[in-house]
Amino acid sequence: MTANTPLQHGREIERVIAGQAVMDGAGVKINRVLTQSLQRRLDPFLMLDAFASDKPNDYLAGFPEHPHRGFETVSYMIAGRMRHKDSAGHEGLLSSGGVQWMTAGSGVIHSEMPEQEEGVMEGFQLWLNLPARDKMRKPWYRDFVNADIPRFTTDGGVTVQVIAGSSHGVDGAVQREVTEPIYLDIDLPAGASYSQALPEGHNAFFYTFRGAVSVGDKAVPSTRMAILANTAGADGVQIHASEASRVILIAGRPLNEPIAQHGPFVMNTQAELVEAFEDFRAGRFGE
Repeated sequence: MTANTPLQHGREIERVIAGQAVMDGAGVKINRVLTQSLQRRLDPFLMLDAFASDKPNDYLAGFPEHPHRGFETVSYMIAGRMRHKDSAGHEGLLSSGGVQWMTAGSGVIHSEMPEQEEGVMEGFQLWLNLPARDKMRKPWYRDFVNADIPRFTTDGGVTVQVIAGSSHGVDGAVQREVTEPIYLDIDLPAGASYSQALPEGHNAFFYTFRGAVSVGDKAVPSTRMAILANTAGADGVQIHASEASRVILIAGRPLNEPIAQHGPFVMNTQAELVEAFEDFRAGRFGE
């Protein structure tokens, strides 16, 4: 497949983000690259966490039971094994190359615990906002093993896994009507380039987790996120790899709605946040 057709007007990099080293769950070390301060700029995305370690003490404590309401979580495991259980009765094992897509909706309590005591654990968790009309929808969950993720390889040897949206005529594992997310894992050989069409209205960014890539003359080394400029008339992005590299590219249609967040709840108003806490304390999540 040819996927390097020159774009008419490619997006440039607006800025490169290093992220913040934080601990979450019961003490898991992560790099939070999409922080709360970027939520409006990267609407409809609320958070992106990257985790990667071969030290068991960095991940063994996992993420014990905790609640969510009002958004979706997308967990992508590059390496390792994590068990998901939730109050809606869902359970699944997320393993190397797999994706877990959960719609918290009206409320769910879940846990994500490692099923390994050694070796590498690496992956990402993305938070995708729900439109106001869908924030109280019934919780939903699905696991995708790696073989379920559609993929293709370009003539230049670039391999693309299409988690959500579509790329070069290949539809991803998940589609969403309102936010129209695109989520790609792009594996580029040294010297290769890859062009991806992006709707002009979408906010977009990518994260390099192997090697080093560039857009135009701006480099994005490993463990860095690049926010792509929303230039009028831009039709996509071209990424070039100076060495063997791998990136996740994410884009979505902004909701342009108020964001009210406190911890694991993301609603549109403070009153809705108060209601979320009251419902959680009253045991009404997962009903």
